[in-house]
Amino acid sequence: MKNRIILMGVAIMMATSIFSQVENPVNWEFSTDKVSGQEAELVFTATIDYPWHLYSAHLPEGGPIATKPWYDESDAYTLVDGIVESPKAKVSFDAGFQMDVGTLSGKAEFRQKVKFKDGGTQTVTGEIEFQVCDDEVCLPPMTVSFAFEVKLEGEETTVLESNTDASDAAVAGVPAMEGEKSLWRFFWLAFGLGLLALLTPCVFPMIPMTVSFFMQGSDSKARGIFRGLVFGISIMAIYTLLGVIVSVSNVGPNAANALSTHWIPNLIFFALFMVFAFSFFGMFELVLPSSWSNKADSQVDKGGLGGVFFLALTTVLVSFSCTGPIVGALLVEAAGGLALKPILGMFGFGLAFAIPFTLFAIFPSWLKGLPKSGGWLNAVKVVLGFIVLAFSMKFLLALDPTNKILTRELYLAVWIVLFSMLGMYFLGKIKFAHDSELPYVSVPRLLLSVASFSFVIYLFLGLFGYELSTISPLLPPKSPNGLDLTQRAVYSGAPMAVADYNEECTPVKYADVFHMPLGLKGFYSLEEGLACAKASGKPVLIDFKGHFCSNCKKMEAAVWSDPEVLRTLRDDYVIVALYTDDRTKLPESEWYTSEVDGKVKKTLGQQNIDFEIANFRTNTIPLYVIMDADGNVLGEPKGTDLDVQSYLSWLKQGAS
Repeated sequence: MKNRIILMGVAIMMATSIFSQVENPVNWEFSTDKVSGQEAELVFTATIDYPWHLYSAHLPEGGPIATKPWYDESDAYTLVDGIVESPKAKVSFDAGFQMDVGTLSGKAEFRQKVKFKDGGTQTVTGEIEFQVCDDEVCLPPMTVSFAFEVKLEGEETTVLESNTDASDAAVAGVPAMEGEKSLWRFFWLAFGLGLLALLTPCVFPMIPMTVSFFMQGSDSKARGIFRGLVFGISIMAIYTLLGVIVSVSNVGPNAANALSTHWIPNLIFFALFMVFAFSFFGMFELVLPSSWSNKADSQVDKGGLGGVFFLALTTVLVSFSCTGPIVGALLVEAAGGLALKPILGMFGFGLAFAIPFTLFAIFPSWLKGLPKSGGWLNAVKVVLGFIVLAFSMKFLLALDPTNKILTRELYLAVWIVLFSMLGMYFLGKIKFAHDSELPYVSVPRLLLSVASFSFVIYLFLGLFGYELSTISPLLPPKSPNGLDLTQRAVYSGAPMAVADYNEECTPVKYADVFHMPLGLKGFYSLEEGLACAKASGKPVLIDFKGHFCSNCKKMEAAVWSDPEVLRTLRDDYVIVALYTDDRTKLPESEWYTSEVDGKVKKTLGQQNIDFEIANFRTNTIPLYVIMDADGNVLGEPKGTDLDVQSYLSWLKQGAS
């Protein structure tokens, strides 16, 4: 039912001065490409205004709305394969949805191959659904209608009709390259693991042996240095080539999405990580066929630059039992990304791995300063085993996307056990097959045990509802039924929720469909919220939000969760959550024709976004508006504001 709230003229001017206009940052163009015979390719081209981004066509379940064409039913054609987008989406972690999502900026193209049953002129109609956000606000899912007239049998193909005005259907009724920062983080991770691999028992003793090869038989120091450089470059080339092979094999628009979300590859990755961990613990060794090493070693004796290259290859193969699990783990992690990630990761690993060999070849006197081999090398392997075992849990999340079995509490419990065992290992209370006797605990081991047990205490807090923001991307989301002492600490001794005052403050409409975050009570109908405001004497906080709004989730997780903000929301406001992207279809008696665009609003989300546009001249979310019980706007509306103190001051000013 249409909300006819008369707002104060001054308040309207204040609101419209802040929010410039209804946003429509995507312009669509539609065209067709002839493929061959009875096939054609539909081309959807989006021009996206800066700084907005459009979501990819290939997203994990439970995330934002993916860009997707919906076709009117027809027996005249069938779709061939899936939709292909270009350029490749920029993949980054979305803190709101707690998952990696792909986004497109600037200009994006989506292609869908279609096969027609007959020749002549054919028509394809439908609408494309999409969602856009920037760093502060999101827009509700929108649709744009399209109609293609495809002329086959050598005729021209044209666009019959296209509607590029996304505001005509603000809410639908139907269900790249890697980010630069993400790539650099992965590069340095790979580089660090390359340095760590040098400290394993298979690699560390090889440094003086291989370096001596360059100095023996050399007629000059310069020639030895040159051969050392060739050796290092060869190692980098071998590992980078491995990354290229993985990159080339990881093709197709759905590859990254399938690897990151489908249960089969994630189960395989989990099993691989388990194998790597058990290998590090000394249960068995991962060894390549000896014939590979023997053939490479036989080429070393031939000398020359070819011999240097084969020495590098032999070094890589012989050290595989220690480096294999690390390289494999890196490649598994990189395979879920896009083309450049495996190449850059293996280059970083190979660079770090090659540096000491090259430096010691140039400065052989440094070899005297190397520590002697010993049990500490095996300890490095065991520590890596614990870390790899912990990270293997990440892949189990795809096997249980709803977290009914692998809950946050169970996930944390496993990590608590693993890192407690790691702390005990540093203290010598746990030993593995290849460990040396530990007569006493050294200072470094003591400090590492302190770090391990401190991390265990940090994890333990997560069992009681603490956010653990440092590692939250690796964890399942918080369960609504889980123990949360952070809320109980705030609520202790607090008055009852607004929904418990009287009959006017008991939510009825949609209370069985929607739920408020963080244990708050609220309404999903403005009429009910205003009635409660009159009964309780409190102002109303309208929260224009969306199910698929990343920034809305960020605000709730980062700002609303603050104890003082949460107390203010609970005690001083009647909260009304209006979902602008909800698809709940209303009874026909509640439909109305919008004065904004002249269209009939049939769903709850369509009516909520229409109310936002009509009264506040914006369709961005989140948008927070404070009203009194008569529907008058109090103060300036507020959008995304991750500054807790700023948001809290705004709330307190509105409640005063």
